Amino acid sequence: MTGRVVVVGSANVDLVVDVPRHPAGGETILGGDLRRTPGGKGANQAVAAARAGGADTTFVGALGRDDSAELLLASLGGAGVRTDTVDRVDAPTGTALITVSPDGENAIVVAPGANSRVRVGAAQARRIAAADVVLAQLEIPLGTVVAAARERREGALFVLNAAPSRELPEALWEQVDVLVVNEHEAADLVDDAADGTPEALATALLDRVPAVVMTLGSHGSLVARRGGEQVRVPAARVEAVDTTGAGDTSCGVLAAALARTGLAGLAQAARLAGAAGALAVTRPGAQDAVPDAADVAALAETLGKAP
Repeated sequence: MTGRVVVVGSANVDLVVDVPRHPAGGETILGGDLRRTPGGKGANQAVAAARAGGADTTFVGALGRDDSAELLLASLGGAGVRTDTVDRVDAPTGTALITVSPDGENAIVVAPGANSRVRVGAAQARRIAAADVVLAQLEIPLGTVVAAARERREGALFVLNAAPSRELPEALWEQVDVLVVNEHEAADLVDDAADGTPEALATALLDRVPAVVMTLGSHGSLVARRGGEQVRVPAARVEAVDTTGAGDTSCGVLAAALARTGLAGLAQAARLAGAAGALAVTRPGAQDAVPDAADVAALAETLGKAP
């Protein structure tokens, strides 16, 4: 079983420059050659769900009527992602301006463009209703995210990657089955984050959602479910080249694994997701860095079995 995943989200063309360090306010520095690559959190996650996760994947998004849109459609299609539910709109395709330092860390500014017009129409709703997992992020209108979650069938999971960090309306909280956040995003969502340990943050978030996957960078991730023990998933040791899109790769693989196993397989899904994210940082780019499913499975095996 491959599982069916629908990713509702953003698509951007990434304009990437390697820099000796990220500039301070008001400062100009010289960087390397400009790279133009396909990106955007939603599109990245869709490519990862299909290529690295092996899921039957559909992308719901919006693109302009420009050559940037063609670049993105080619990348999505090349990974096996269905794009017939992507709208073409009279707005520029989204663009991300990215600087990457020698240690692989990035700084990003996004011009949303067409992403502000992502919608759930009749065709999109039908595809969502057939999915096992619906995955969304927060680079598109919150109303669209809520609408997508409400269209899923009974028994299907709604996975929310709450990034970039935003305040969530109650209508969205009540739809979430699995919340994926890093430590900073988790703290932003918790009213009293004074005891900011990952375990404490996860416990607080479980008051709002049934399950949490908290990514911890080089420390792996934390998996928590209501009524169950919290599980630490170790990180693979790799040399980072570019962290752009690594978190998106993890999210896409997590969704693909959950489409096959449901919540019962959450810890093992997080292990596969962590392996995929680790492989992604070893290569430049976002979608270009998404690994193959066989490589993800092989690396995940070295991290041991989930309890």
